[in-house]
Amino acid sequence: MNLSAADVGGQVLVVSQFTLYGDTAKGRRPSYISAARPEQAEPLVEAVVRALRALGADVQTGRFRTTMQVELVNDGPVTLSLEVNAQE
Repeated sequence: MNLSAADVGGQVLVVSQFTLYGDTAKGRRPSYISAARPEQAEPLVEAVVRALRALGADVQTGRFRTTMQVELVNDGPVTLSLEVNAQE
């Protein structure tokens, strides 16, 4: 985890996944009320992709609002969710 994708000649896969914001605090059926609306989320995903490409990253993307089958190999059991507090 000390090397970036650029350091190892890797690629970056950007896939929008609203289900990460599923809240099951009130039962078994998840609520997605905290997820951004599609008209807000899609430009944000596109901005992330543009920013990564501007840094020289080899970026692959999924399709927004589409069911996809994504296959990947995680090197280690680490998945990070990065969030930025816009109010800070």
